[in-house]
Amino acid sequence: MKAKIAAMMLAAASAFAPGAGAQELGGAMTRNAHVDWAPGAVIYEMNLRQGTAGRNLKGAAAELPRLKQLGVDIVWLMPIHPISELNRKGTLGSYYAVKDYKDVNPEFGTVADLKDFVARAHALGMKVILDEVCNHSGCDNAWVAERPDFYAKDKDGKMFGPFDWTDTYKFDYSNPEMREAMIDALKFWVRECDIDGYRCDVAMQVPVDFWDRARQELLSVKPVFMLAEASTPELTVAAFDADYAWPMKDVFNAIAATKGVNSYAKEKKQNLPRLNALAIDSLLAAQERQYPQDTYRMNMVTNHDLNSWEGTEFERYGKGLGAFAVLSYTLPGMPMMYTGQEVGFNHAFEFFEVDPVTPDYTANEYTAFYTMLNALKHSQPALRAGRTGGKMVRYATENPDIYVFSRQLPDSEVITVVNLSDAKAKVKFTGETPALDGKRDWFSSEDAKLPATLKPWEYHIYVNK
Repeated sequence: MKAKIAAMMLAAASAFAPGAGAQELGGAMTRNAHVDWAPGAVIYEMNLRQGTAGRNLKGAAAELPRLKQLGVDIVWLMPIHPISELNRKGTLGSYYAVKDYKDVNPEFGTVADLKDFVARAHALGMKVILDEVCNHSGCDNAWVAERPDFYAKDKDGKMFGPFDWTDTYKFDYSNPEMREAMIDALKFWVRECDIDGYRCDVAMQVPVDFWDRARQELLSVKPVFMLAEASTPELTVAAFDADYAWPMKDVFNAIAATKGVNSYAKEKKQNLPRLNALAIDSLLAAQERQYPQDTYRMNMVTNHDLNSWEGTEFERYGKGLGAFAVLSYTLPGMPMMYTGQEVGFNHAFEFFEVDPVTPDYTANEYTAFYTMLNALKHSQPALRAGRTGGKMVRYATENPDIYVFSRQLPDSEVITVVNLSDAKAKVKFTGETPALDGKRDWFSSEDAKLPATLKPWEYHIYVNK
């Protein structure tokens, strides 16, 4: 799993590095239409095994009213399938070593329990997406024995797993019948349980033309939302609504390390680049060139991989967590939350075992903070993802650690001011200054006023009154 993180970070860095030669898909190119409920949505990743009462679907269903109140729109369930036993890692194995693509892990319940979960979410106005693994299966998936031609082989003719995933075998997408079987499995859950789409694991490892076809097949059943675990522009032309903002996460981590608050990077002796807030502009400019218009990138401060393998958000951002979280909601894209984030749960979950440490979901200051950010996302059209959201306008300052920008529509404007450093900083603009007339501070509700100086990691969001 650590190899997975390292490989994806490397791919993200190379894709957006100056002179990398990435194909430019931006400009006039547009992508397929999104479902109408996606642009203003907040995603919540739910870890059934570690973060729900009973550690199952019934316990997860009991959390839905709380998530609705928090402001969640899309619940992303980590993989719900039975887990392979052959070459299993740890006692319970990895969710991502699938034994049967058309069944529910008895650890989590039954197909009926999943149907009930989806129905309850829909009754509350929320959507549900499943985490699906189309690049590889577990080593004792029925297809291994029944259809060995579905799998890639090494030079010795043996099945193998990618990276260090010794509990999996990689599929062979040159086999048309294998593709049909996987599309059939994807359509099964949409038809059987009325789910609303998928988060697709290591999507960049699967051919783009497969995803393009899969998307069209799913749309023949119902409108769906598709999220790619990748930072690959080509995937967002026709197949996926959104992909991971891995490169932005890397920029956030590097800024935090440069400013001395990334304790995980220090402990692990990570050699991260020295960056300041201006690196955000460079990345956004590259993405503008490389992505088709109206694509979404999912912004985050944590998720299941980061939490278990790359440090909690508290370890990576320290006192800067609030500032980076604010950016994850106000920069272009879609925000996501992970199990426990809404209560400040500072613990790295075990991945292959039952973790005895579970979140206490009693509301606290973190709950209030994220509830306010979710309400901001819902109430401000300027923060919608893609073309329906507001244009981003930057306001340059003398201090490269001060990051000020607005998202603008004719009837909606959101201005964000953050100090991405551990030092007090003066706010002095080198050009245009944001206009705060008729605006209020989102968190305090007081009249908006630009501070002369910002405390370390201080942030403000201003909206129309």
